[in-house]
Amino acid sequence: MVVFQDIQDVEEWLEPLDYIAFWEAVAPYGVFSIADRDHCDGLISGGTVVQDLILECIKAMARNSLRDGFGLKHRPRHTHADQGLRSLH
Repeated sequence: MVVFQDIQDVEEWLEPLDYIAFWEAVAPYGVFSIADRDHCDGLISGGTVVQDLILECIKAMARNSLRDGFGLKHRPRHTHADQGLRSLH
């Protein structure tokens, strides 16, 4: 299992996954049930929704579930001004 420090870690982890790899990757986290997978597979095989759209949606759902489950926040953004304030002269 991957350890996430922030929401961006989750997004970066999910981004390259294709449909099959996605289901395998999120399985240990219990984000979706087998019925959820069957439902998505049915929508795709029936031509109701294209796979890319399903994948985009389930990635967003997984991101939100993992965020809430682990209490993740956004990664702090450090600007050049912040770095200047912290530097010692």
